[in-house]
Amino acid sequence: MSKRTNESESGKPHGSKKLNTTFTKEDINGFFNQKIWDENFQNEMTKEIAASQPYRWGTIRELMDDTLLRNVRSEVLSEIAFTKKETDIYKVFQSGDLANLSGLDWDDLSRLPSLFKLRAAIYSEEFRDVVSKITGCGKLSGVKTDMSINTYTKGCHLLTHDDVIGSRRVSFILYLPDPDRTWKAQYGGGLRLFPAIVPNVPETDFHSKLVPQFNQIAFFTVQPGLSFHDVEEVRVDKQRLSIQGWFHIPQPGEPGFVPGEQEETESRSTLQQLQSKELQEYDFPKPFRTDIPVEELKLYETEFSTLTSDEVEYLKHFLNPIFLQPSNIQQLNKIFMEENVVEINEILNDDYAESLRSLIRETELNTAAPQTSKLIQHPWKCAIPPHKQRFMYIDGKTPFEGTEKGIKFVNQIGPQEAPSFGLLKSENGADNKLIELASFLRSVVFKKWLKLLTSLIVTSDQVLVRRFRPGHDFILATTTEKSLARGDEELNVLLEATLNLTPTAINPKNWESGEFGGYELCMALQGKNGEDGEDFEEDDDPAVYRANDPNDDSVLYTSQCKWNSLTLILRDPSVLKFVKYVSINAKGSRWDISAQWNVKDGGAVDEDDLADGEDSKTEDIED
Repeated sequence: MSKRTNESESGKPHGSKKLNTTFTKEDINGFFNQKIWDENFQNEMTKEIAASQPYRWGTIRELMDDTLLRNVRSEVLSEIAFTKKETDIYKVFQSGDLANLSGLDWDDLSRLPSLFKLRAAIYSEEFRDVVSKITGCGKLSGVKTDMSINTYTKGCHLLTHDDVIGSRRVSFILYLPDPDRTWKAQYGGGLRLFPAIVPNVPETDFHSKLVPQFNQIAFFTVQPGLSFHDVEEVRVDKQRLSIQGWFHIPQPGEPGFVPGEQEETESRSTLQQLQSKELQEYDFPKPFRTDIPVEELKLYETEFSTLTSDEVEYLKHFLNPIFLQPSNIQQLNKIFMEENVVEINEILNDDYAESLRSLIRETELNTAAPQTSKLIQHPWKCAIPPHKQRFMYIDGKTPFEGTEKGIKFVNQIGPQEAPSFGLLKSENGADNKLIELASFLRSVVFKKWLKLLTSLIVTSDQVLVRRFRPGHDFILATTTEKSLARGDEELNVLLEATLNLTPTAINPKNWESGEFGGYELCMALQGKNGEDGEDFEEDDDPAVYRANDPNDDSVLYTSQCKWNSLTLILRDPSVLKFVKYVSINAKGSRWDISAQWNVKDGGAVDEDDLADGEDSKTEDIED
């Protein structure tokens, strides 16, 4: 945590002398702005919090003594080292935990006296009693402390979550940006609060946003399934410094301790996780694949090793002809059989690709991306809920209202539709071109081409056109269902395709660093996975990886945003996959078409038969 080492100039460890850590009630009172102790102020705050929306929360400006907090900020910037941490749910620079500050040696404490005073003040009985009163949350622990220092710089963010872990009762964030400058709304970094459609399912658009200022605290009661919030991405080269943490329920021996309360709280959290499958009716788009009709399936089950001239002619309307040549198909099949993944660059033919790129760029340049879910228009929809995913998509089905009533209707009452891209119409040329391409991925001959490439027979499919907008969209780490095989013949895997169609990626420098997100990443599932994020403890992350760390062998595959590139991958239930949040500073949206297929073994491709077909130079393949 500290920038300096714990040694004297002689190289020997300092002695164990401790700083006087005893503060009187008068000391504690003096660390705060005196309005905090005024009964009228407390009563007014109690009323405001009781009436707050979307759940119980509050904020206090000028919480601490100004001189003390300025000294804290100076100590933090000069003495604390920050480590960059990044997963699917956040990017942030964080200090070590400050809970054991009193256990540091004299050298550390002598350099952090104001920070120590602040921690003592925050967890003092006097201030805990104020928090208890104005939030109505009940007694708070003084022995279980839990806080750290974060700095959000340009590109840092924290996506939607509810902070529900263990014995947490109240979350708080004390802001320390530059005290002599106003932090403006356009800088980003706001705390955004989300209402719930039903408990455990947040709406995709936030209800309230707090633009943080120096010496301002925000706090809210940790309410399972309700206290959803995020931290808006910081857009500028400025430090949004903050001290954040939690108050916990009383521990044994403390006033307000209730035997069994912590166990009950933890079991409720676990129960909610176990019940999460019941809430999947609120997930859209759903991971539902449509069965291939029996008569169509017979076409793929029939042995074939080449495509007819009519089939090739149809494929050429979309695909680069080089990937229809038998010897190149053979080479791609060999790569896929060995690696379970193959990436094919320049997959679309030149004319089709150029037409599509021009239309998408025209859309991006001339039409503002919808900033809320309510502004998204048919044929597009918004993926929900935002503690799992948010992006725009076209699935070949009619729109619905994203409310409890609307979701119940589409799930349980209204017609159950099969995807039908051919019936979708749009006034936007890019939309129509993307819909045409999605329909092509569902064609008979494309699935036959897939069999030649993968030696797999597809038995069901789902195709989605997707757009990930800068400053909005992502998919958090998820696995597939554990049981994918629906019969003895099917394999317990999915064949997945991503057709990358991001026009700005024609210049790789726009995306290749990964700093703007938008990349798709697959990693091996490891250990326990929680759903928190704001404490950034690695054991609690939905997916823990070290961005740009070549030694992280849990990462199986990463693909930056690209133009005109198809990735085919065979994925089993032990593999997590996510699309990283796209930064507000990205050059444009991430565009792609995503497909999933259940599969069964189609047998090895007959290399002799392939060799009898049209010949070509395999080095021409962009794989």
